[in-house]
Order: sequence, then C-alpha cells, then structure tokens
Amino acid sequence: MKGKRLKRICTFLCIFTAAAVLTAGCAKEKADDLTELELEQTGQAETKGKETEGAVNGGTEEQKDEDTVFVYVCGAVNTPGVYELSGKARVYEAIARAGGTRADAASESLNQARAVTDGERIYIPTLEELEKGIVDGEVPEVTESDQKDEGKININTAGKEDLKTLPGIGDAKADSIISYREMNGGFQAIEDLMNVEGIKDGVFNKIKDKITVTG
Repeated sequence: MKGKRLKRICTFLCIFTAAAVLTAGCAKEKADDLTELELEQTGQAETKGKETEGAVNGGTEEQKDEDTVFVYVCGAVNTPGVYELSGKARVYEAIARAGGTRADAASESLNQARAVTDGERIYIPTLEELEKGIVDGEVPEVTESDQKDEGKININTAGKEDLKTLPGIGDAKADSIISYREMNGGFQAIEDLMNVEGIKDGVFNKIKDKITVTG
C-alpha cells in the first residue's frame, strides 16, 4: 500500500516537473519573440527619426548639393564676387548678396526675376555703358561700315537742321530733300539726291562724301 502511494507521488512529481520545464521554455520563447519585435520596432523608429531629421535639416548631402548653385556677380555692384545661393534663387537675390547695385547701375537692363543657373556670370552695366551699347562689359565691335558712315548725314533720316549743315543746302533744298523721300519712300543711293529739284552735279559733288543712305 505504501509502495503504491509512493509510486503515485513520484509520478505526480515527474509530471509537475515536466510541466514546469515546458511552461518555462514557452515563456522564454515568448519573451525572446517579444524582445526581437521590440528591437525591430525600435530600429524602424530610429531610422524614421533620422530620415525626418535629415528632411528638416535640408535633406541628404546629395540633395543639398543639388539645391545649391554658385554665381559670379560683377559690374555695377558694391561687392563683386562668387556667391553660393539656393538652387531656386533669382537674379535679384544674387545682386542683393553682392551688396546691391551702385548708384550708376542700369538695374532695369536685367530681368531680375529670372532664375539663376549654376556657374553663370551676372553682369550689371552702368548707365553710361548702356548708352554706349556696351553689353556684358564688352565694347561692341565697330564694323567697317560703321566706321565709314561715322559723322555722315543720313539723308533718309536727317531733319531739316541737320541737312542744312551740308555745303550748298539751305532751307529750300532741305525742304525738297524731305519732300522727295516722303513721296518716294527714301533714297536708295546717294546719287538719287540729284533727282531732287535744285540739286545737280555741282552741289552733289560738294556733299557726296558727307552723306549716307544706310539705316
């Protein structure tokens, strides 16, 4: 009797021990699974946080490089030089970075609302340069035709007083020249001037080196 009872007690202890071991193993496995899940969630949160921080601070280095341009601002500005600007910057912002324009600047000659491009040169001319036709700091090329016509009276466009500066041309002849070009659509060649009443070879020979029909 005692032997049977002892045997039942031993059997119960074995079952209890086995159950305890199995329960502990399941609990450990569950804890390990939870730990892995928590670590995964934590890693995702950290990655997302870094991405958000990067966006707030202007993006990645590659994005930041793409959003930056360098321009050379010169001419009639207070502080000429190379400046780093946002990729979306406008010409007026580049001028402002260069200390603004000087008092003699022809600021209206530029489209200051235009977007800048990387590596470009922004030249602000002076009022004097604009009057002389100087573009981007370079003196316009004087052609042979320009040199030839320099100082000559254009009989297709000159007013009465300018025509009267020519030898042998007074009020009457100046009026006749103007009337002729208005009726005939201008002179095609300086020799056509001899078609005007009162102007013959003598007068023409005196002024032929002083007149032009260009333009």
